[in-house]
Amino acid sequence: MKFTVSSSDFQKALSKLSGVIPTRSSLPILENILFDLKKDALRIVATDLEVSISVSINVKGSGDGSITVPAKRLLETVRSLADVQILFTADLVSNKIKLITETGEYTLIGEASADFPETTEFKGDDGITFEGGVLKKILGRTIFAVSSDELRPAMTGVLFDVAEKELRAVATDGHRLVRFVLRGIGGKKQQNSMIIPSKALHLIIRTAEDTQTTMSMSSSHVQFTFGNTMLTSKLIQEKYPNYESVIPIDNEKTLTVQRETLLNGVRRVSLYSSSTTHQVRFTLKKNDLKIAAEDIDFGGEAREKINCTYEADEMEIGFNSNYIIDVLTHIDGDDVTFKLNRPERAAIVVPTTQKENEELLMIVMPVRLNA
Repeated sequence: MKFTVSSSDFQKALSKLSGVIPTRSSLPILENILFDLKKDALRIVATDLEVSISVSINVKGSGDGSITVPAKRLLETVRSLADVQILFTADLVSNKIKLITETGEYTLIGEASADFPETTEFKGDDGITFEGGVLKKILGRTIFAVSSDELRPAMTGVLFDVAEKELRAVATDGHRLVRFVLRGIGGKKQQNSMIIPSKALHLIIRTAEDTQTTMSMSSSHVQFTFGNTMLTSKLIQEKYPNYESVIPIDNEKTLTVQRETLLNGVRRVSLYSSSTTHQVRFTLKKNDLKIAAEDIDFGGEAREKINCTYEADEMEIGFNSNYIIDVLTHIDGDDVTFKLNRPERAAIVVPTTQKENEELLMIVMPVRLNA
């Protein structure tokens, strides 16, 4: 088994796999990459048993076959090479692998491909096609709000609700919630819901190019296909919380403010907040917003006045500055609108002007204000 490939093409393909390869595994074969050569078509595969990535590249091949190669040493070797041609040879009896360039020869010992876990044969639906960077956009709006609490597994992924001509993506960690609705895209008439693990979605953000992407679903797996790459992930088999029930319906006090101005102000003021609570106080009067923070334990305080539009009753409400910064960072547009009720009730944050065929809604829970 042998093939010739440019080091740049080889590195680009291998790099797509690096995020899924375990650094330490109870199953050592998972630290290897599967190579499968058929004529001039090379398929390389990596998996951690939850997520698998397959990349196909064109090479000049000779002698079909398959073998697994130690990932770490291979990746580091190829990354360190200049842009040169590499001859890859593998003895499928001894499992000895050689990388040969004009100036060097590097020998690795692989393992038989029969020892590599079989990837699940995927039988999904016809799928949904996302144009350009649409899928990355959906993930960029939602994934930051995913929970890291393994005791609440349903919330460690993003919920995708797929209906005819509409897709809803939802993420929450209990402190904030994001619901992103995209219209004009969707699946069949029947609704299909699934929770995709955040690891798989981070890998999509990392590896997917701004090209057409197809998402196909089965009862247990989801598969993303983009360019020469295919990513397959197990779904989280849990019931997602009833997120609609926590979206306030009577938040009638509206605060409209320039997004970047508020974001930068909260970043500055939060430097003076408690390292435990990260509390920032919003004091609202007619067309007047003051944000303030105080570090009671170590001293220091800060406050800023920010231009806004606000016509409702005076009120004070506290937020965790980290959550406000996250929300403002992941909203597009010049202005944002906060929809408020009482200091102990969740705030809704939306772009003041929604984009066509989109509806983005974020919720931030308040924190109890210091006396």
